[in-house]
Amino acid sequence: MRVPTETHEHPPILAALRERLGKRAAAVRSDAATRAAYASDASIYRVPPAAVVEPHDADDVAAVLDAARATATPVTARGGGTSVAGNAIGSGIVVDFATRMNRIIGIDPEARTATVQPGVVLDDLRAAAAPHGLTFGPDPSTHSRCTIGGMIGNNACGSHSVAWGTTADNVVALTHLLPDGRRLTASRGGSGDPGLDARLAQWRAPHLGVLRTELDRFGRQVSGYGLHHLLPENGFDVAKALVGSESTCGLVTEATVRLVEVPAARALLVLGFPDVFAAAAAAPDLARSGAMTVEGMASDLLDALRSRPGRAGAGADLPAGQGWLYCEFGGATAAEAYDAAARVAAGLRDAATAVIVADPARARALWRIRESGAGIVTRMADGGEAWPGWEDSAVPPERLAGYLKDLYALLGEHGLRGVPFGHFGEGCLHLRCDFDLGSERGLAAYRSFITDAAALVAAHGGSVSGEHGDGRARSELLAAMYSPAMLRAFSEFKALFDPDGLLNPGVLVAPAPLDEAVRPGPGHAALEITPVHAFGADGGSFAGEVRRCVGVGACRSTDTGSMCPSFKATRDEVHSTRGRARVLSEMLRGETVTDGWRSEEVRDALDLCLSCKACASECPVNVDMATYKAEFLYHHYEGRVRPMAHYSMGWLPVWSRLATAARPVARAVNAALALPKVAALVQKAGGIEPRRSMIRFAEKPLRASARLRDRKRARKRARPAPATGPTVVVWPDTFTNFHSPEVGRDAVAVLEALGYRVEFPDGAVCCGLTWHSTGQLDAAKRMLRRSLDAMAAQLAAGCPVVGLEPSCTVMLRDEARALLPDDPRAQRLAEQTVTLAELVAAHEGEWPFGTVDAAAVAQVHCHQEAKGSYDADLAVLRRLGVDPDVVGAGCCGLAGNFGFEPGHYEVSQACAERELFPKVRAAGEEDLVLADGFSCRTQVAQGTERTGRHLAQVLRSALRR
Repeated sequence: MRVPTETHEHPPILAALRERLGKRAAAVRSDAATRAAYASDASIYRVPPAAVVEPHDADDVAAVLDAARATATPVTARGGGTSVAGNAIGSGIVVDFATRMNRIIGIDPEARTATVQPGVVLDDLRAAAAPHGLTFGPDPSTHSRCTIGGMIGNNACGSHSVAWGTTADNVVALTHLLPDGRRLTASRGGSGDPGLDARLAQWRAPHLGVLRTELDRFGRQVSGYGLHHLLPENGFDVAKALVGSESTCGLVTEATVRLVEVPAARALLVLGFPDVFAAAAAAPDLARSGAMTVEGMASDLLDALRSRPGRAGAGADLPAGQGWLYCEFGGATAAEAYDAAARVAAGLRDAATAVIVADPARARALWRIRESGAGIVTRMADGGEAWPGWEDSAVPPERLAGYLKDLYALLGEHGLRGVPFGHFGEGCLHLRCDFDLGSERGLAAYRSFITDAAALVAAHGGSVSGEHGDGRARSELLAAMYSPAMLRAFSEFKALFDPDGLLNPGVLVAPAPLDEAVRPGPGHAALEITPVHAFGADGGSFAGEVRRCVGVGACRSTDTGSMCPSFKATRDEVHSTRGRARVLSEMLRGETVTDGWRSEEVRDALDLCLSCKACASECPVNVDMATYKAEFLYHHYEGRVRPMAHYSMGWLPVWSRLATAARPVARAVNAALALPKVAALVQKAGGIEPRRSMIRFAEKPLRASARLRDRKRARKRARPAPATGPTVVVWPDTFTNFHSPEVGRDAVAVLEALGYRVEFPDGAVCCGLTWHSTGQLDAAKRMLRRSLDAMAAQLAAGCPVVGLEPSCTVMLRDEARALLPDDPRAQRLAEQTVTLAELVAAHEGEWPFGTVDAAAVAQVHCHQEAKGSYDADLAVLRRLGVDPDVVGAGCCGLAGNFGFEPGHYEVSQACAERELFPKVRAAGEEDLVLADGFSCRTQVAQGTERTGRHLAQVLRSALRR
């Protein structure tokens, strides 16, 4: 991968940063891709920074602030970038704490505290505290990637705040750096700076009245500064007062937080109500019932979820109703937790239906519906766009039902649709709406609705923010809920810490207009083309596809899920799915990234994408970066010479056919490639990573051996035996046909044992996968059309097409339709394509297999996991007596041509070392290593010297003789 070059649009600040940080561990980045990736968070706003700094320690942060002060450059702190209010973006220096300042300094089980750097991810802290029976109470739905520093900045809450409060309630002390270089150690009783404490006391005196009457009226009043913590009766707690200040009063470099005891057992009570208003009305009493959570959602959210691919049956375990409350109860034992839930359910027998779930797996499945809400509702049920803006308003819980009714009415008045859900037990409501943010008229309508909504929530005694902070989205609205005297107190408070206004300007004090710097925004025509892929879900628009990413950051999770193995390996925002989407978006906009489709910055940002497709299923809005990458590479190299790897590996089907044209040819090729000097020359000429071993070519390809077998059978009998069952067509993909024909031969034997009449396509076929993954889309389309021509009769006859290589199977089921949307044969091929496991699992006749009774490690191909299912494979394996330990980390890391290309080896190996290699190494010699993908088997062989086996080989070995 090419090292990105820095821009020189902001030479004073870059020079100042280099001068102060040149010999330190911090990274200073100002290349176009980095600035593009950090231009947005999870909000509707876009502000490209001048530079991004990844500090290693507090001294680095102090140097950044010194440089900023010397050049009058604004500074904004950033954690996971999951803010929906625009808190974590700025035009000056963005300080990314998540990348390097992410150490858990210590946990004190006796004091029940933890001391952490601001970049620590919440789930990492919870995992470290779990062995002590402790956890950090606040738990936003973004817990897998949000950071403690970000939570402190926003005063984040989450579903368990009913029991454990806000982040402010759980902060003990903060180490805090001011722009002038002072380091505060803030806690209850003071800031650690006597002079500042004296000025704070002097400032407080004339404001005591408004501090006592306008702040802390209910638990989710997060908007503005938490200055009530400075009241004498509240202990003059400067640390808690700084929570929620959104990096406008200094930068946190260390935090000590309170930990809470985790209940030994939990039970989930889900209540169904006639509508969401009845659910909201019941929430306050439930919050006082001993429940740890009282979360609410309407049927709109379930409808949106069920509109997603493969999720039509979601929510089947929910009780009957049109509005639901999730109430979690804890106990010392499972029976105690269950009984607590049952008592509450019994009291609501006449008002609601109920389901009580004690099984953790079932409870997690139900929670996932609610937790995925922030991502799900970024699209309406009909596929239309939905945006934050009125994201987390809150009212006293007793006012929620009335507020919700009035809010629905307001939506109707403005001609908007929205999907509400949220923390009903504390009166906090999440809502995304189908705003038109791309036109002047739409933006004016957005402002009109938001200001009306602010007046409405204020009329209900509420807050414009209940947990995400004010940011750029709501700072202007503080005037709707606070008096001029309170606003003056806010401004004076900030000035005590940041008199020059360098820290996150435009937020909280002297607010930026809420309709400024909106993306996509009016008047910004995208660099649009007619894409090669259909992109039917977004009207054939590549820009619409890229805009799917709204920044929730699920791709930044490092310990869970399969999505974005390159981010898991690098921890680099540019190499996350979100980062790449932002870079593509900026390319289409043409400002930060100015070279359009020829941009090297965009190419490099996409370079480490493994095209594993995990984002296409795990991303809440189904961003498909593998397809975006293929589309970009097509336009980037159109009419130009490509990298040699695109010719050597993109055209692998051609070279494989030539190398296996005859047995002597294959033997000679294999013998030559076994010679180190020859292999090195081929690798250099072909743009192949020299640390990789060359793959071998079959001396007898699958189709050649099948033709030989048919001739032998024909000689043994005068006429063919009548078919004993339906006809199936085995797809002879390049990898099975030319590199592992034994898999194909075993598959044929298995299918025939099941009674099928096995055929191959009537002519030469190829799905075009290798051309597609390298962006050679015209060639991929030609291959597909030739294949459809060759199979015309078999497709017309309705023959099932059995795919053996998962990536090729997905190509037939998915990309073929996107590349040839007007060819009905592509749709027919997609519908008739099945996997071997699906065919075997559905078999209802005599079972010709014995048992294998073996332990196994199973690597599911990433494309199968993303665009299919492993359920049929598991069913077949378990029937054979194999109970596999399924690798859960997703892509093996080789990813077709990816792992063979120079510059990818380290990331490729790091992906495998997450889980695959350790599990394979730990497996016994007699244990099976299962991997249907040729790439997966190659990665296992080259990384562990173990041989992976295809399901067809396991089934063949189990055939009763």
